[in-house]
Amino acid sequence: MERGQLNVQQLIHLDRYHIDHRYVYRTLKRLSDFIFSLGGLIVLAPLFIVVMLLIKLEDHGSIFYKQKRLGRGGKVFYMYKFRSMCMNADEKLAELKKYNEVDGAMFKMKHDPRVTRIGHFIRKTSIDELPQLCNVLMGHMSLVGPRPPLPNEVAQYSEYDKQRLYVTPGCTGLWQVSGRNEVGFNEMVELDLRYIQKSNLIYDFIIVLRTIKIMVVPNGAY
Repeated sequence: MERGQLNVQQLIHLDRYHIDHRYVYRTLKRLSDFIFSLGGLIVLAPLFIVVMLLIKLEDHGSIFYKQKRLGRGGKVFYMYKFRSMCMNADEKLAELKKYNEVDGAMFKMKHDPRVTRIGHFIRKTSIDELPQLCNVLMGHMSLVGPRPPLPNEVAQYSEYDKQRLYVTPGCTGLWQVSGRNEVGFNEMVELDLRYIQKSNLIYDFIIVLRTIKIMVVPNGAY
């Protein structure tokens, strides 16, 4: 895949050996992920109940949506979200791909006709992402990290792009707090690699705080 107009000198090449041997950081991050995801699920339980009822009342369909994603090292897992689209959304994707508004191995459409009424709200506020706390609790994901890609997206990745898979994916990350849907694929990759390069517990905490702010005052999510 071409890197668009990106200057070669700007490319980030990560040291996978160093990343794999950051045992102290990974252990502390996993411990904090477990504690905060468990606490978050308990505290947010009332909100979960309200959202579940609203989704069910709108079209009587399923409440949750699970999707196959790739985690660290390309390991397959199912990521959970509150369903924000119509029940046959995946079947309608093929006919909508011509309206894709971002370049690269992603699909984004600002006025996606598949999104339900409650779906617009929970996507704008990122509430639809909250069930991923279950993925964090199980160790599939971290609170902070690169967004877990779809298998068909990774099939289009260059070796450079695959560096995103060096670490455990996250519910939020530098991409999500930097404009999200207003950021193209190449820019998303650069933000994720920059995060991996700079990652530490304090940096993770700052990104979590910025994410909470976005949930209160939404950014470019749709």
